[in-house]
Amino acid sequence: MPQIFSIVTLLLISMTVSSYEVGSRLLATGGATQLEGSAGGGTVPWAVLSGYGQRGEWGGDIFGTYIKTSDYDLQAIGLSLAYNNRIEFSLATEILDIDAIATDLNLPDDELSQSILGVKLRLFGDLIYGTLPQVSLGMQYKNNHDFDVPNIAGAVDDNGTDFYLAASKLWLSGINGYPLLFNVNLRSTSANQLGLLGFGGDRNNSRELMFEGSAGILIRRDLLFGFEYRQKPDNLSFASEDDWFDLFLAWFPTKHISLVGAWTELGDIAGRNDQRGLYISLEGSY
Repeated sequence: MPQIFSIVTLLLISMTVSSYEVGSRLLATGGATQLEGSAGGGTVPWAVLSGYGQRGEWGGDIFGTYIKTSDYDLQAIGLSLAYNNRIEFSLATEILDIDAIATDLNLPDDELSQSILGVKLRLFGDLIYGTLPQVSLGMQYKNNHDFDVPNIAGAVDDNGTDFYLAASKLWLSGINGYPLLFNVNLRSTSANQLGLLGFGGDRNNSRELMFEGSAGILIRRDLLFGFEYRQKPDNLSFASEDDWFDLFLAWFPTKHISLVGAWTELGDIAGRNDQRGLYISLEGSY
């Protein structure tokens, strides 16, 4: 297990056995934490805010995520803090191991990394109650730490900001008594592979509007099964970039901890085709 994920595991165990107040929202309504640190699924943020804080309460998460494909390892670690079920702040770091291609292409680095600072504001609506979905506006500022490789690939900038509008709704009646969750996003971005390969490129250096979506069914009050789809821009001639898809199972044994496993289809990444594999994420919440 990667060192960064081992550290997070210890932190989560310490959070779980400690005695602290948990927020008053229902189990699983804070979602998990997606790769960029925002509350949501695995690869797609949702309109929900992290943790279980409701009106006048604080909530938050700490998480660690690991993805293993045939040629790459991707690790992410971060934390978030939300207040009043209204606003969320998040900070995350991602590290992509590219040793599989670094030697073949004589690249100056064998890993790519970036930091992500996120803010999400709930605008209106509610995940469960009322007729309107919960709608949130999010921002993710990304700073690439290793720009030599993205620059060689044709990226224009080492930093950029994504903006997204998310709408989420949970229907408790669902189908045959099984609650259903739906989420749709519109994202404005110029990021290459989330920003790990920089921003903009020789093929396109303009922002594009991308679609993201998630759907799930609560097969048990603590088990959510579903899928996610994330449209991606294709800015670099060096390597095409495909849309992402995953099937996930999220387990929420308590409000303090959750575990997400998924099978991911990530397509072409930095010249290597058909990248698919296992996604696992561990999270502590309050």
